[in-house]
Amino acid sequence: MDFNKQKPIYLQIADTMCERIMAGEWGEDERVPSVRDVAASLGVNPNTVMRTFDYLQNAEIVYNRRGLGYYVSAKAKERIVEQNRKYFIAEELPYFVQRMKMLGLTWEDIAAQSSRGEARP
Repeated sequence: MDFNKQKPIYLQIADTMCERIMAGEWGEDERVPSVRDVAASLGVNPNTVMRTFDYLQNAEIVYNRRGLGYYVSAKAKERIVEQNRKYFIAEELPYFVQRMKMLGLTWEDIAAQSSRGEARP
């Protein structure tokens, strides 16, 4: 995994784990790889991975069965979608709208572009 210097490593690992949950690689109540396994596979410190698991547990995406490991929470996919929507609205949309204004684009321009299936003019 190539890490981006702009975002903390533990959040990048969390994003990857969430993508795997969304892709159906890990279903509800299914065990996820251990902290040690994730750390070894990514070549990072186990403390960094533990921070990832704490973050995901606080977000109710995974839960811990004491002595057994971490498992995907019920409704994890819905929580991930909601988390991503909030992030998009708070972080990405303002930049997108600013770029639209700078380029003189309207929502109608965007809708027309997307209805033609074109990503860029």
